Amino acid sequence: MAKNKSFVPAEDLSKLWRALIEFDMLQPGDRILVGLSGGKDSMLLTAMLAEIKKYSPIPFELACYTVNGMFAPDFPKAELEEFCARFGLTHYSDDVNVMEAHAKKGGSPCFTCAYFRRAATNRRAKELGFNKVALAHHNDDAVETFFMNLMTSGQLRTFLPVTPLSRSGITVLRPLLYYRESEIRELVVKLGLQPIKNPCPYDGHTMRQDIKEHIAKLDALYPDAYDHLAAAMRCSDKQELWPKKPGKELLGKFHAFWGRKKNI
Repeated sequence: MAKNKSFVPAEDLSKLWRALIEFDMLQPGDRILVGLSGGKDSMLLTAMLAEIKKYSPIPFELACYTVNGMFAPDFPKAELEEFCARFGLTHYSDDVNVMEAHAKKGGSPCFTCAYFRRAATNRRAKELGFNKVALAHHNDDAVETFFMNLMTSGQLRTFLPVTPLSRSGITVLRPLLYYRESEIRELVVKLGLQPIKNPCPYDGHTMRQDIKEHIAKLDALYPDAYDHLAAAMRCSDKQELWPKKPGKELLGKFHAFWGRKKNI
């Protein structure tokens, strides 16, 4: 890499800058811990944040953290440390036996994995004195989560660009939310990044994968279906939804309705 040459070209950072500025993700003195799994998304996020750190008018510190889910015996610790060292970043990691936790807890293995990874990351961030955690969720992740919540629980919700966690005091950032997954794949190739294969035995066989495929089919059948789903995640004055489902007050309304005297 030539001296003084940007690792990530400026034109590829515009959507990252937009998210950081639009959602007020940075404050002076922030210490941000990147959740680095070794996959394409988190590797790109690490490279991008390391790049914008050079130019940001708001100074912040940056480091990376990996949860070893212990799905395979050969955790690529050396490779991850070497990757982080390319950007002058410190790399931290911890072992969390996800399958053992799932055997005890039961339920969905993906939910168990996400829960324990999230808890470990937030706990480690707080121990190390970081006030923010950056996760590599992209636009497709947000739309899939929105659609999955609608289909499985009837809720119009997805994860937010910025999520303050009251219990831990950590704030979660998602700076890649304006990037489509296809863009990320292209950028990973362009930058010569070498993602590490996901050792999870459920990779590619999850409800999220099913949802991803359903959205792709919808997008093929109805032009702009994906874009409309993405737009629906935004608060809008054009929304026309039913009122909130009533609770006990509905019984009082019934009594009031039938208690009225009929006018003759």
